[in-house]
Formats: sequence, C-alpha cells, structure tokens
Amino acid sequence: MKRSAAEIIGEYGPFPGIEKVNGITYDGRHVWFASGDKLNALDPKTGEKVRAIDVAAHAGTAFDGRYLFQLSDDSIQKIDPNSGRVLSTIPAPGGGGSGLAWAEGTLWMGQYRNRRIHQIDPHTGAVLRTIESNRFVTGVSWVDGELWHATLEDDESELRHVDPQTGEVLETLEMPTGVSVSGLESDGGDRFFCGGVSSSKVRAVRRPRRDSAAGSGSVTRGKPANKSSQRPGPE
Repeated sequence: MKRSAAEIIGEYGPFPGIEKVNGITYDGRHVWFASGDKLNALDPKTGEKVRAIDVAAHAGTAFDGRYLFQLSDDSIQKIDPNSGRVLSTIPAPGGGGSGLAWAEGTLWMGQYRNRRIHQIDPHTGAVLRTIESNRFVTGVSWVDGELWHATLEDDESELRHVDPQTGEVLETLEMPTGVSVSGLESDGGDRFFCGGVSSSKVRAVRRPRRDSAAGSGSVTRGKPANKSSQRPGPE
C-alpha cells in the first residue's frame, strides 16, 4: 500500500451562516455541498456561493449527470437542481449513511460507524453489493475506475483508494493534523473536493497522478450537465 501526505491546493470558506459542511458533489461547473438545511452551489473558480436549495441535507451528496441525490437521515432524495424540487425519495440502507456517490448507474453510500460502503439501486434503495472498511467511512467518490473514500476517526482523516471488489486499501493520502473530511468528490481531473465538517470550509486536495488518464476499472459515471466540463467518467 502506498502512503503519502495529502496536498491541499485550495480552500473555500468559511461561509457565513453555515456551521458545518456535510456531503460534496460536482456537476462539472459547481461544487454542491450539504449544510444541514440547504444544498449549496459553489463556483470553484471564484470561491463564491452562487445559490442554495432549501432541502434537508444532513450527509452525502451525489450527481448522476442530471439530478442531485441527497442523504437526509434515513432517506435519499432525488432533486432537480434547476427547480430545487424533490422528485422522489428512497430509503437509505441501514437507516442512513454518510457519503454518497454515483457510478455504474447506481448509488454508492458510505456508512460511518458500520464501516461499510453499499452499492445500491437508485430506484428502490436495495443493496447490490457491500464493501467492508476497517475505519469509519465518511465521503465516497469514483474517478477513472477508482473507488475512493474518506475517513474520520480519532480526529484524524485520510483519503483512501480501495479495491471495489475486496475493500483492500491500495493507497492513502493523509490529511494534516486537525483537518477533518466529511464529503468527498473528484472533479474528474487532478482535484478532490473535501467537506471540512465543522470548519465550514471546502478544501481542494491534489489527486495523485497516473501514468494513464483512465483507470483499469469498468465503472462509468453520469456525464455532467455542462458539456464543456473536463469531468470524465469512471465512475
């Protein structure tokens, strides 16, 4: 397993009126982050929060190329980002989760204290696959065929690249002391966006470079609504 220090290459916030950053996703243009009672859109070019949707947003956030998905307590809401309307709701396995990502036409949900990642049917909430972890799981992200998740345990966080079949840890990026990670999402390029929990910040962490632009996995994710985006699919 390869271990290295995470390189923080950008910080956004703190944001007035926001006490905690939960889930994180990226639609090819905006970083969306959950803050309890709102889902907020951040422009990573300017660092400005450009809009917000009034919706329960207590944990992970995902984007399928058209719609947002938001964990709230024991359910997952499907949201139209244009209107802000909740289109449907499915039960969250195990009564709730932490992180959320989209890949292979399915949702991937982290469970914090259960130390698991579930692949779930986005229409029913049925569990299709479960991956075990040996640390608490916060954010979840797919990029170029690689499954990554964040951890937060004993006031320490790291980003982990894991085998999606076995859960084996292949690589870790250790966050600096005192820097915690909640939500996690890749921009499809050289950055991970990380929720900063109670710091009310979103941080950008450099993603490790690869010899090939594409990973070896077969996972495909939804394309961003913005066709000019540089966000390729894995997930």
